[in-house]
Amino acid sequence: MSRHLRLALVQAPAESFEQFAAGLRLRMKSPNAADLVVYPEAHLYSLGADSMSAEELYDAHAEPLDGPRGKALGALARELGIWLVPGTVLERDADGSVYNTAVVYNPDGELVASYRKIFTWRPYEPVCVGRDFVVFDIPGHGRVGLSICYDSWYPELTRHLAWMGAELVINVVQTPTAGRAQEIPINQANAIVNQVWVASVNGAAPTAHGRSLLVDPEGHVQVAAAGMEDVTLTNVVDFDRVAAARKYGTCGDSWPWDHFTAGDTPLELPLYNGRIDPATWRPAVSPETPDELRPTTHTVLERPAEESGDE
Repeated sequence: MSRHLRLALVQAPAESFEQFAAGLRLRMKSPNAADLVVYPEAHLYSLGADSMSAEELYDAHAEPLDGPRGKALGALARELGIWLVPGTVLERDADGSVYNTAVVYNPDGELVASYRKIFTWRPYEPVCVGRDFVVFDIPGHGRVGLSICYDSWYPELTRHLAWMGAELVINVVQTPTAGRAQEIPINQANAIVNQVWVASVNGAAPTAHGRSLLVDPEGHVQVAAAGMEDVTLTNVVDFDRVAAARKYGTCGDSWPWDHFTAGDTPLELPLYNGRIDPATWRPAVSPETPDELRPTTHTVLERPAEESGDE
């Protein structure tokens, strides 16, 4: 069974919900319409945000995930029969706290995952910080992890998503600064050292600096936007390439997840007041991974959903 997934990265300027819905419907009329469609961070709430105070922004856009906006997003995913990541939304929790939250809807219109940004861009991003890593499964394809913009600058986040079994990491971005130049090699590095696909989709001008890209598990850029133009990038993600890179090595000669053996002593990590335990230094394996590509040299850790952060 093929584990190929058609992916669309929509590099567009910020839009109102009505513009977003109309644009998505138009894109899905293509004979090459994607199975998974991803929009930039803050796509539905950054239009005109520069002229608002934090309180005004919250009043205009923050609501519970099961509120009217969430119901409308779910209905849109169901209407089009797609997996939809509409960027991030402002989530208002029951206690009044507001988070920058990535949401994922399946083709039935169900909210299957939500991730609150951990590494907010302080002091400029006036939201609360999340504390949970999140992955979700696309049945018949593989496991996907969620990352938001500045999260990519902290290697611990992508490493944890890979350890939890993510084969594709979606990094939704709204970078309007020169820092996008650094984010390109950072995303390539995250893909290489974790042997995962990384999809980083930024907003287009005038909202952000674009340069969205998809990187394969060996660090090769599969498709990329040349600049800040409004463009939809499409490509096919082969989830089996993750398992193949780990089994046969990146470029045939590097196995970072196989470095430790059962006889090694733990490596102390003073920075974290913790350690790397060789007994657990292996990523979880997606249940969709073919038997012939599963690791054979070490015990495979099949972390259950409640431990992996699945929503």
